Amino acid sequence: MKKTLAILLSAVMMLGLLAGCGSKTTEQPSTSGTENTETAALNVGVFYYDYSDVYISSVRSSMDEQLKAMGVNYTNYDGGSNQAQQTDQINTAISNGANLLIVNIVETSSPDAAQNAVEAARGAGIPIIFFNREVQDDVVNSYDKCAFVGTDAPEAGHMQGALIGQYLLDNYDALDLNGDGTISYVMFKGQEGNAEAEARTQFGVEDADAVLTAAGKPALAFYDANNSAKYLVDQNGSGSAAAATNYMDTILAEYSEANKNMIELVIANNDDMALGAVASLQTAGYNLGEGKTIPVFGVDAIDSAKQAIDEGKMTGTIMQDAVGMAKTITALVGNVQSGAELMNSIDEANGYNVDKNDDGTVKVNKIRVPYGVYTGK
Repeated sequence: MKKTLAILLSAVMMLGLLAGCGSKTTEQPSTSGTENTETAALNVGVFYYDYSDVYISSVRSSMDEQLKAMGVNYTNYDGGSNQAQQTDQINTAISNGANLLIVNIVETSSPDAAQNAVEAARGAGIPIIFFNREVQDDVVNSYDKCAFVGTDAPEAGHMQGALIGQYLLDNYDALDLNGDGTISYVMFKGQEGNAEAEARTQFGVEDADAVLTAAGKPALAFYDANNSAKYLVDQNGSGSAAAATNYMDTILAEYSEANKNMIELVIANNDDMALGAVASLQTAGYNLGEGKTIPVFGVDAIDSAKQAIDEGKMTGTIMQDAVGMAKTITALVGNVQSGAELMNSIDEANGYNVDKNDDGTVKVNKIRVPYGVYTGK
């Protein structure tokens, strides 16, 4: 009897050892996110401000692909442009075992939302990476496991302004539809308080004016003299095509070549709004790929905007590199995955542009992905 019992105990122990040698894949619960599960030590929560943003969708697609290739557990969350919803998602993810947060913050007009996310990460002792939508230096510097991946906000505005100014000089007489010697424009701004939107709105016009006035031409004139802000903002804060289309439909109903007060230039903070303006112009008989075209400029170089440019329906855009953004973020994820410091090897020697002080030391853990210009194939 004793011998039989010993044999049975040995068999149970062997089965336990064999079960312990296999790999384990865990399902991370989520009430409001889309999930991918691979075998890995990391459990990453990725929080997007709004899935409907076309550029952000490009970043998400590239990030999904790269995180899968790294074998990282991740769950995507759609903030739906609602900061309270995103904050709840972050807290839920931490409760469910997330050990790395990647956050495309909804609220950018004040630092509170981003700082709250940092405090949640600090409380859990986990790293947090913000991206795309600028957060203040003080927020990033408040936690040694925090970083930001984005762009140099003024760079897009400067590049767009230079592109617009030169295009207008090259085509001035043809673009001056009412023959008054001045180019009238409309500016579509995505969101108040957003660093990218603020810089693009300012420098897209200022730098175009600098090019024009240096050549002896008058500065641009905003189409509505009663609008002291000199821009139209998407009230929903998402920089949508629908908002630009609605604005443009209203404008075109009042302004026309026949009345000698036609809008002669459209500047948009992103390609979504630029394409919305194009759609409205096409309904009015413009920007059909041939015939009369009102120049429309955007930012992001999303595929649909590049196609419109190639077809002669839109004029130009500033390229915001979605793949480059995702690659930079996942480089930081790779550091966490390997147990290294968050900013390990993230420096100029390895091709990264990090914010520096005048003496060359790191000012803040912010990495900038460069822009480019797209005006057609």
